[in-house]
Amino acid sequence: MSLPESMSRIVIAGTKAHMDEAIEVLYGAEAVHLIDHTVDADEGFSIGSPREYSSKASERLLKVRSMEKELGINKHTKTPSRSVEEIKSQIKSASVESAEDEIMKVLDRRNDLNQRIAALNTKKNNLEILQMLPVDLELYNGFKSIVAIVGTVADDPSEAIKAMDAEFFVATRKKGPTAVAIFARNSDRDKAISSLSAYGFSEIQVPTGSSGTPADALKAVEAEIAETEAGIAKVEEDLATLKEKHQAFLRASDEDLSITVEKGEVPLRIATSEYSFVIDAWVPTKRVEHVKEKLEKDTDGRMYVEFQETRGRKDAEVEAVEKRFKTAPTKMNNGEYSTGYEYATKLVDVPKYQEIDPTILIALFLPMFFGFMVGDVGYAIPFMVLGAYGLKVAKGRDWRIIARVLFFGGIWAFVFGLLFYGECLGMHFTGTYSPTGITWEHIFGMEEGALGAFSAVLPDFIHAEGGHIINHVGVGKLVEIPLLLKLSVYIGIVHLMIGYICAFINLKMRHGFKHAFMEQGGWILAFIGLVMFCYALASALIGDMSTLMTEYMMPFAIGIVLLIVGCAINIKSHGGMSIMELPGIVGNILSYTRLAAIGMSKAGMALAFNYIAFIMIYDSMGGILGLILGFAVFLIGHLMIFFLAILSAGLHSLRLQYVELMAKFFVGGGKEYAPLKITRKKTHYEPLKTENKTKTEV
Repeated sequence: MSLPESMSRIVIAGTKAHMDEAIEVLYGAEAVHLIDHTVDADEGFSIGSPREYSSKASERLLKVRSMEKELGINKHTKTPSRSVEEIKSQIKSASVESAEDEIMKVLDRRNDLNQRIAALNTKKNNLEILQMLPVDLELYNGFKSIVAIVGTVADDPSEAIKAMDAEFFVATRKKGPTAVAIFARNSDRDKAISSLSAYGFSEIQVPTGSSGTPADALKAVEAEIAETEAGIAKVEEDLATLKEKHQAFLRASDEDLSITVEKGEVPLRIATSEYSFVIDAWVPTKRVEHVKEKLEKDTDGRMYVEFQETRGRKDAEVEAVEKRFKTAPTKMNNGEYSTGYEYATKLVDVPKYQEIDPTILIALFLPMFFGFMVGDVGYAIPFMVLGAYGLKVAKGRDWRIIARVLFFGGIWAFVFGLLFYGECLGMHFTGTYSPTGITWEHIFGMEEGALGAFSAVLPDFIHAEGGHIINHVGVGKLVEIPLLLKLSVYIGIVHLMIGYICAFINLKMRHGFKHAFMEQGGWILAFIGLVMFCYALASALIGDMSTLMTEYMMPFAIGIVLLIVGCAINIKSHGGMSIMELPGIVGNILSYTRLAAIGMSKAGMALAFNYIAFIMIYDSMGGILGLILGFAVFLIGHLMIFFLAILSAGLHSLRLQYVELMAKFFVGGGKEYAPLKITRKKTHYEPLKTENKTKTEV
């Protein structure tokens, strides 16, 4: 259990004439978390304006990102890193604008061709309809007193048109609309269209200036479409060439301009007057002196830094300061191993500055629960290999946390599988052989006890099965079920108790012991009392009820007393309805029996596949066919269990952290520590000029 790193507040002041230099130094410190200035917060100061270079950089950044989008360049596009000095020089010499001109010319050509294609396709569709009618194209136009109305209808409109004084043609086909053309007086146009409307008429335009049959015109249009498509293909080739030519420059420019814009907008977050600026900021307490010394030294004393406070964890300290200074940022303070699990915590929320960071608990219990449920050497090794490979190659945070759980969960699965369950691929290493208890000794034709080394470290169980005495070396997931259920419940009690204790510590830290005891002490006492009460009662019910008043009298009586005292405190602090939450505690504890249940389900499936496979190999089939089919069932079955274990054991392990543990104490809602800092991936400083990088950023 760890708290976020202690934070101190500082004030930085300087003259506006040296603001650009100050911004560079602030970024160089990589420890200054700005506190956004608010309007009218300080008399005589207002929010600053972006730096002069910011506007031009924003304009160029917009152009760069537009070009990247058109060329299909994104953050996953692999390009070599470019020198910062080289990129800045290219940007300064208007290379962005030159690239834009070159790319936009090709894009404009592509747009023209696409518009041409769209127009030709419309013309082609119209001609496909017109070729159904026995009328040449020149006959549709050129009349003074006659108008041609052409289009499609859903049904044959011949009966309705016959009543009109007009010449008409109707052509139908098995599929698709019916084509119709009416030649009527100009004055009858509206009447004709009105008659056709009842049949779902849709008018089409006859190509003007065309002559001959529609079929001939259609061939000409199709040829023109093919020619235009060939032109588009050529344009795409040109764009691919331009992408290859400019992608490294565009990605590097995107990064450098983004940095420039970010720096140029820093004044929007600080207070400025006519001649000076003032910056409020958070800095990790242990780095205050270092940051103060660096800022003043790198600016040759032109920037003044003053320490204001080191923020404590009590709410009273938060309430005593101005609103803009109330929230100290959260810098999670975990070791190298636990840091890999911070992403799992952030999936819920960022811890508050005044509360325990649950990351270390997740780092401990998540892989442990996973390993307890899997508990098999045969699955553990592939998990470790897969996890190690994922940690080596995966870049995304989602994949890395999955790989981390697989690797460390695999280690726990190996430990439990070797030293607790004594199991590999659903079969025990040693012990008495039975049809439902196949051992590796039996498979390799060894005598019982040949792998006796395991007996020295594994728990030993003796059962009566079918009139025979069976010796199980290692915990059988389908045999020692009461033991696994009890163990799961005990794990749940410890896990939940840690959650209650964390909640108590959080409250004590923020409000003091008395407040914490009244708010959380009742729940802790009620939890302990309920556990003791249930333990005594369940033990007596399973065994001899009379032992409740003898052997289990002490935990039974203490449990009732603690339960009553805890409920009394809760009623005083939270009201009478708090009693209604007591059954929920039992539900929380029993929720951990899924640890045993998932392990049992995996063992049950493994037993079934092993049983079927060995019957095929040794009994029902035998020979080569039985060997092949039996091995196939064995392989496919265990692969299925392997992938199901990732889903079921992984998800249920995570659920127990989120729903059962963190719900007891974790509130979240913190503001993540985000210092001014530059991370370059597509650009770099030349080694010999590294010492000058802060002065060459602008």
